[in-house]
This record gives sequence, C-alpha cells and structure tokens, in this order.
Amino acid sequence: MMKKTLYDYDVFPMVFPAGEPTEITVRPLGVHAKFPADIRVTAHRLDSGSPGHAFTAWNSTEFASPLCEDGCLRFVMTADAECEYFLRLWSGTRKIAQLSVYALADDMASRIPLKGDLHMHTCRSDGSEDPAIVCANYRKLGYDFAVITDHHRYYPSLEAIRDYAGAKCPLNILPGEEVHLRGTDVHIVNAGGAFSVNGLFEWSPNYAETDGKIEGRRLNGEIVPPQIVSAEQYEEELRAIEAGIADCPGNVDKREYAVCVWAFEKIRAAGGLGVFAHPYWISDMWQIPEPFTRYMMEKHPFDAFEVLGGENYYEQNGFQTALYYEEYGKGRVHPIVGSTDTHGSTEHNRNADICSTIVFAKKNERTEIVGAIKDRYSVAVDSISKEYRLVGEFRFQKYASFLMENYFPVHDRAAAVDGEIMRRYYLGDESGETLSCFADKAEALIKKYIRTK
Repeated sequence: MMKKTLYDYDVFPMVFPAGEPTEITVRPLGVHAKFPADIRVTAHRLDSGSPGHAFTAWNSTEFASPLCEDGCLRFVMTADAECEYFLRLWSGTRKIAQLSVYALADDMASRIPLKGDLHMHTCRSDGSEDPAIVCANYRKLGYDFAVITDHHRYYPSLEAIRDYAGAKCPLNILPGEEVHLRGTDVHIVNAGGAFSVNGLFEWSPNYAETDGKIEGRRLNGEIVPPQIVSAEQYEEELRAIEAGIADCPGNVDKREYAVCVWAFEKIRAAGGLGVFAHPYWISDMWQIPEPFTRYMMEKHPFDAFEVLGGENYYEQNGFQTALYYEEYGKGRVHPIVGSTDTHGSTEHNRNADICSTIVFAKKNERTEIVGAIKDRYSVAVDSISKEYRLVGEFRFQKYASFLMENYFPVHDRAAAVDGEIMRRYYLGDESGETLSCFADKAEALIKKYIRTK
C-alpha cells in the first residue's frame, strides 16, 4: 500500500549516486499539500542514530531557501555514503512530512532496480491462461520482466515474445522453460536461455508440438542450438560427467546429479540462468531427498537458487530461506531468485504475486538480467502477506526495503495501466503506437526516479 506522503508529495530522483551533488525536487500533489512560505528542509542519514547520540547532528543537513516560484522545493544534496536519508519538511518547528531518498555506492550507482519473475506457467502446460495474457497481467502487478517457463516447453515463451513484437512493450519478456530430463525428478529452470534444452530431444513435447522446427527451439536466430541429442549420445555424455564425480556420497544418486550437471551446462551454453527450483516443495514428500539437496548446495552446479517459490505454506520458503543463510554462514553465497511459479489465473489467484525477484541490473535486457543475478545483484521478495519479507545479502535488503516502501508503490501504479494497455493491444483493441507510447513512459519513469552514473 502506498504511504500517504507519496499521495501528497512527489520526490525525484529518489535514488542517486553517493558523493555526487544531486538536485532533488519535491512537488506538492494538490492544493492541500501546498508548501507554506517558511518551508524548510533537513536531511538525516538513517543509520546515524536517534537524537541524543553523538553523531546525529553530524548527519543532519539543512538546505537554504528551497521553495521555488512553481511551488516546488528544489535543493542540491550530496550524500556522503550509501544509505537511506530522511527528508523532513518543516514549517517553523512543526514537521509537515517526511520523505525518503537513497544514495548508492559506485558499484550500484550504474544499476536500476527491476522487479521480475523467472518461473511461471501458462495454458501451454499446466497453467490456465495464454502466454500473452499472463504477461499483460504481470505488468499490471508491477513486473518489469517475466520469464515464461512452461513444463517441457520453450516455445510458449517465444509465442509471448511474438505476440508483442509489433510494438515496443513495457514488459521485457524473456525466453525460458522448465527443464525435465530423463534420469532426474529435479525441477530446473532455464531462464533467458537463447535455445531450448527440452527441445534437444525428439521425445520432448517441445520438439513434438513444434514439428521439430528450429524456430520453436531458439530465440531470434541468435544462437544455433546443438544438434538433436540421441539416446546414445545422452548416455555417453552422462557417463563422462559421472566419471568426473569422485566424492558423491552413497546416499546421493550419481546419475541423477549428472543429469542436473548436464542440464545446467546446456543452459549456460544458451546464455541462460540455470535455476535450482523449490527443493522443499511438498509434492508428496519433499520433492528432492535431503542428502541430494545438500550435495547440490555444496557442489553448486546451478547458477541461482530459487530460495522463494510459489507456495504459501511455511515449509517450502521457510526451509529454503534457512538453508540459504546456513550456506551463507559456511561461506557459500549462492545467487538467489524468488518466483511465483504461478499455474492458476493471474488475476484470481492468491499466489499470483506471492514471490518475486528484485534485480539490480544496468538495463532491462536479457543478458544484463542474467548476468546481474549470476553476480549476486538480486534480492528475493516474499509477498505471501502484506508484510513483505526479503531474502538476500544485508546491503541489498536495506536498499530493496527502501524500494518496496517508496519507489515500487509509485512505479506499480503506472505499471497497472501499462498492463491493461498490453492486454488490449494483444486482443486487438489498442494500437501498437499506443503501446509503444506507454513503454516510453515506463522508461521515463525509471529515469525520473533512479539517477544513475
């Protein structure tokens, strides 16, 4: 829910590089929020401590004569460190309002926050809506990118991309699939790969349902997929992987692990993100035996761990979160994602927006998103209840919390309109020119609030 101050005042940019002088604008949103003539602004570094602590005054700055003729406040602020800063608006000794801004250190100052989902299903496998409708509805929920990952099938993600190819789209639709291979029950997500791993086998639904055509197995001709893999070749390659595994415990199936390694290697060859999905999902029992999960975490053949997934009972996400932090304590810091794994209606489904990923990438582009997650610039978001929870490294959690409270409520109001325009475009009720216009506005909104180097 949007804070009342964000209904009354617009502040931009909200995010900017630390150490650089930045002009901040605060605009009243209505006559009721008009600033008095004696308005003044002070900035306070959030980590400086409550009044009375020795360093509190050192982290407080007042800006002279901020009120401009157009009724806005403008002042130049130079933040001294990566942190959230409170902007307090005063009339005399009375505090009118408090707004927040965030300064970022150099490695983050060139990145923008993007909300996305890397694991979702449509009616092409066991979901309930077609790929284009799913994408439109996820933009309505505030998503900047989405990866369609139907079971056994890559082509539905290409279908969604084609459905919006006639215009510039506010949602970045990435190719993907949930990979299911003979020899393992582990669920593996190929997020953003430029060719299908399922489609390497003639027995796969992806191959059969596209008549084996290469257009149903690759993205825009960017990468030529490997040749179809025969049963004999598959067996030979798995044996080679098994031969290189010297420390597999007796309670872990070496062949099943080798299949996972094979799949992740192929996803990387496609330029994708190989995601180890929901090991503590209770399909009947835990989907994966505990010793196997532990071995996977130790050896880390995957690119990212789906620490949050699409169930609302505690055991799945709670246990996966505990495992992530236990691994962190051992010095194994895994890249993470959160995903809805949605199967039902995206508008009439409690789990539609249950988990997501905030990625800090240099731009909303497939390889940038994949690379940022691999480099651990991501946070997983648990939205099971209205009191969201974050999983990830503490530094990024602090920033993500600021974004959840201040940036995304504003961002999501605009995205809700974008999603409806996407839906209308797909159904033939809106023009490509209109959709492209809204996509331009979405880009402009990010630039307005997120000042990058």
